[in-house]
Amino acid sequence: MVKLNSREAGKIAKLLNYRHNGRVVAIVQDAKTSEILMTAFMDAKAVKQTLTTGLAHYRSLERGKLWLKGETSRHYQHIKEIFIDCDNDALLLKVKQDVGACHLGYKSCFFRKLSRRKLKTVKPKIFKPEKVYRRKSR
Repeated sequence: MVKLNSREAGKIAKLLNYRHNGRVVAIVQDAKTSEILMTAFMDAKAVKQTLTTGLAHYRSLERGKLWLKGETSRHYQHIKEIFIDCDNDALLLKVKQDVGACHLGYKSCFFRKLSRRKLKTVKPKIFKPEKVYRRKSR
């Protein structure tokens, strides 16, 4: 698991090029299967929290705040490896995903495929969002 002290995490966070309104893109991948689970944005605070806790934190555009992935669902993302791209403006997080990453009940947010000009669901739901989230799923 990736877990740094605060000083080390701060040094890494300062290396990044926060191009997207103070954020970098995070691509999240299952460490064992290499399946892409989701994408999100991280600001410097989210990067530092991720590096010091070993759990994925993001900057929610919808909520306008820092959030720990799994804070509501308990479907945490445990950081196994982190890669930084050549421009220092994107991260690849390799994680151990507890249950599913998608708030709609799928392991991955990429559960649909464009096929014959239509979106087709190609992966099964693995949990019922209405049981995991107290509010109706988005």
